[in-house]
Amino acid sequence: MTWKSYELDQKAQELVLKHRDRDKKNVLNESHKMREAVAYGLERFWGEHLRYKSNGQRDKAEYWEDTWKAFVSIMKDAGINQIPEGSVDHQKTKEIQKVANDLWEFSKKYPDEQRVALAVLTQFCDCIVWWTQRYKPQKTKKL
Repeated sequence: MTWKSYELDQKAQELVLKHRDRDKKNVLNESHKMREAVAYGLERFWGEHLRYKSNGQRDKAEYWEDTWKAFVSIMKDAGINQIPEGSVDHQKTKEIQKVANDLWEFSKKYPDEQRVALAVLTQFCDCIVWWTQRYKPQKTKKL
């Protein structure tokens, strides 16, 4: 068996570059919060974009949602297809509940895959943090 990187670093770089120009609202600071959120599980990580949508913070919501979609795509490449993509309307409770239930069931039915998914998400977020530190626009100081 050979090592396969699943292009975590490249996909992380793409995400950071995509959202870099929106950083007037400190969107890229979310990468650090993403890395911290992994410890709370897939369900909570997925749900974070809903909080930002509800608060009207569209740019941050899109960054979290794009990160989730990239993560799901990576996991599919790795042969783990049970993770829901999770695109829902933040005002539709039944849609939210369905994805949340699917994530809880994934954790129960596929504990080994869930542990792999958390490890991959952790590494993916580490890559995102690394690229954020390199590409984040520098604020100019006013004299």
